[in-house]
Amino acid sequence: MAGSPRRAAGRRLPLSVLCLLLQGATAILFAVFVRYNDETDAALWHGGNHSSADNEFYFRYPSFQDVHAMVFVGFGFLMAFLQRYGFSSVGFTFLLAAFALQWSTLIQGFLHSFHGNQIHVGVESMINADFCAGTVLISFGAVLGKTGPVQLLLMALLEVALFGINEFVLLSLLGVKDAGGSMTIHTFGAYFGLVLSRVLYRPQLEKSAHRRGSVYHSDLFAMIGTIFLWIFWPSFNSAPTTLGDGQHRTVLNTYYSLTASTLSTFALSSLVGDNGRLDMVHVQNAVLAGGVVVGTSSEMMLTPFGALAAGFLAGTVSTLGYKFFTPILESKFKVQDTCGIHNLHGMPGILGALLGVLVAGLATHEAYGDGLHSVFPLIAEGQRSATSQAVYQLFGLFVTLTFASVGGGLGGLLLKLPCLDAPPDSQCYEDQIYWEGGRTLAHS
Repeated sequence: MAGSPRRAAGRRLPLSVLCLLLQGATAILFAVFVRYNDETDAALWHGGNHSSADNEFYFRYPSFQDVHAMVFVGFGFLMAFLQRYGFSSVGFTFLLAAFALQWSTLIQGFLHSFHGNQIHVGVESMINADFCAGTVLISFGAVLGKTGPVQLLLMALLEVALFGINEFVLLSLLGVKDAGGSMTIHTFGAYFGLVLSRVLYRPQLEKSAHRRGSVYHSDLFAMIGTIFLWIFWPSFNSAPTTLGDGQHRTVLNTYYSLTASTLSTFALSSLVGDNGRLDMVHVQNAVLAGGVVVGTSSEMMLTPFGALAAGFLAGTVSTLGYKFFTPILESKFKVQDTCGIHNLHGMPGILGALLGVLVAGLATHEAYGDGLHSVFPLIAEGQRSATSQAVYQLFGLFVTLTFASVGGGLGGLLLKLPCLDAPPDSQCYEDQIYWEGGRTLAHS
């Protein structure tokens, strides 16, 4: 049952009020602070005597489209594997991302593009907002099925702010390079979500394993998400990089890494599976680890062989994590990681950060030539050595883990407030508590 009529009626008001309150507040802030940038404003663009073909829109928008599809289709359907939670997986992904795009535009704008008391937006700010939304959805994966929409919106409110601060510290203050977000997106989102899940631990959910499983069609829907993410991941890593060789190299490195993580996933899944059979959980997730592991180093001179090696390692670690480490994470550490984000985003994210440390430490003028300035400007200008850049890269990982862990702990305490109407244990992983038609679907 979806609960008493009084409880159901009480659920209506908090979500409606919070959505309207958040939208009203962001609208006011947009009215006060947000303006078009030079490439978007009619007067400023035409006043500069530019050719329309030079507008950044034509260089960045194809990548934006791909990233946008990843966020809304890829992440949404990837999480649709739960047999009775498909409406919520796709629907709450839609809600969270739509809010995060607005809120992150403000947070990132205040930190990165606040000039003359105004935030200037264009296609690049749209891409960066999508990255932030993706981070929130990674964390959502850890608490999927155990939280209501009011809790999730408040999680996004906090996480977007902390994501923006962490990103500013790493990229602007420390001069860390992290084009595809192994640290700022994947590691941050994963460990924020894992700590959040630990604080929200529900011991009685161990009795609900049957509702946490999948069925044939729900796994097929999840594979749609996987394929979308796999195809578009080169755009995800390359979208913010320097136009030209940097973006071209990032796409190639990601492309090869993904192919290698796919092969290693199938190899390891068959090796550790019962009677040599493949596990759809592994294939849905670990094949994507290649995109995560080269996030930091993808714009660097990783080499095609390095991309293959990194992808193969990431797929192996991710597959073994799903098979052996996820059960330990729940039984020993009391972390109920619904989607296994530790295996797809957490461990590969840390591996990606460490790979970035290694490749940065090996950077030389001979290897990069004049391109060194676009990848490592501080090394090119003589302000840092390759070794010191590597140290900063490593320090950035520790900063990210600190922000994520503290933020996840604070978020967990916030979401535990009894007034936020968390779903009861008996109705976790069920659509029917929040959706019309969910009851019919759940019992069909």
